[in-house]
Amino acid sequence: MEGNRGVITVVGRRKLCMAHAGDEPLPAITRMAWGNGGVDEDGQPKPATGNEIGLYNELMNKAIEKYEYIGEEQTTCRYTATLEAAELSGEEISEMGLYDADGDLVAYCTFMRKGKDANIPQVYDMDEIF
Repeated sequence: MEGNRGVITVVGRRKLCMAHAGDEPLPAITRMAWGNGGVDEDGQPKPATGNEIGLYNELMNKAIEKYEYIGEEQTTCRYTATLEAAELSGEEISEMGLYDADGDLVAYCTFMRKGKDANIPQVYDMDEIF
């Protein structure tokens, strides 16, 4: 995602703010979604604004397989999910997002199109950086 980093959405930031104040519990990130609507007509990644409430064109949404804390300070959490061999064959993935247990998009990113070949799984990581 060089040049176009993902963002924590406004909804995600609001939930963090309210949780830090003690007014609301913070729901866990539980799902990753992929779509093909993350590029413009020239094939360049659309800017991630933070105002997204869903992917531009979501193709699949799956449970997070694992997460891990990255770095000594543990201020980055890496979420991982896999598109299995038969899933989304022939599609060109250009956006992904993280959804929380409430079903809200809390992180979003766009990137250059990644072709999904048949019979080859693709593992995706998305970092939430604080």
